[in-house]
Amino acid sequence: MFLYINYPSWIHPQIFPGVKFLELLRWYGLMYAVAFATAYFLLKKVWKEGALDTPKIKTTEDDLFSFIFTGIIFLLIGARIFSTLIYDTSGLYRHKPWLIFWPFDSNGSFTGLQGMSYHGGFVGGFLGMVVWCKFKKRSLLKYCDAMVCAIPLGYTFGRLGNFLNGELYGRITTMPWGIVFPDAERFSSNLSWVQNFAAKIGMNITASGLVNLPRHPSQLYEAFFEGIVLWLIIWFVRKHKKFDGMLAAIYSGGYGIFRFFIEYFREPDADLGYRIAKDANAPIYTTTSLLNISTGQILCILMMVFAVTYAIISWRISKKQETK
Repeated sequence: MFLYINYPSWIHPQIFPGVKFLELLRWYGLMYAVAFATAYFLLKKVWKEGALDTPKIKTTEDDLFSFIFTGIIFLLIGARIFSTLIYDTSGLYRHKPWLIFWPFDSNGSFTGLQGMSYHGGFVGGFLGMVVWCKFKKRSLLKYCDAMVCAIPLGYTFGRLGNFLNGELYGRITTMPWGIVFPDAERFSSNLSWVQNFAAKIGMNITASGLVNLPRHPSQLYEAFFEGIVLWLIIWFVRKHKKFDGMLAAIYSGGYGIFRFFIEYFREPDADLGYRIAKDANAPIYTTTSLLNISTGQILCILMMVFAVTYAIISWRISKKQETK
């Protein structure tokens, strides 16, 4: 009995592989479009519930559209900048920053902006909301609360896009839902640990050659916990919040906690490895110690710190407004 799943051969990054011009359309880009559409639909529902209105100001649909549009622009900018300057170790973008938003490779082929960082998008999106609310003189706390009612479910589609791209997969696993991703690192079948691992999952390997072992589908873990579960929590709490800013704090802290633990199943970038390591020589394709901390986990810790700080500040602002 095979205790693993082969990545479906019919899934390609392109929606129409091999079809001229149409091969430019990629699942990853489509998932981004679906994510933004989902977020707008949910934000509109929250708006209709009156979550953005005050006794003095009634939010219009034009306000809603310009708010989310501004947030998306800043989100994309932040996500791309973080990806190229924090996760890229080649130094290319530091020396040639104009390439950060250049969607073609060195051969002139269209590649799109494939590298995006969630944490960069978080920072960029938040700054976009700050700018819009400052310019429009609206309550940042109210608008952030409304926005986080929409973000997680949209985020789910972004992680599904990663899965369809066959990227950001997890570490090797003997779990029966482990998936053999076609572009994952392969290991020599001459290694004893590889032979033992393959025997546990019923994988036949040749006497010599490279073996592609099953991985945690960490993209799906993230889609479920950081997307669906976190959205359900916030959606349930939205009508019971104690102060403006509470939902945004729950989102920031909740995402940070979920992502921090899922990072133990997700393989860090090979060129970055662990930022903090109990064992400097620890392999990244398996979890050897909970004290080996990745870049993503450090950023998640910062998100949790931000969530606590944001909650305290929001609560104090709310109390001051009540005493006026």
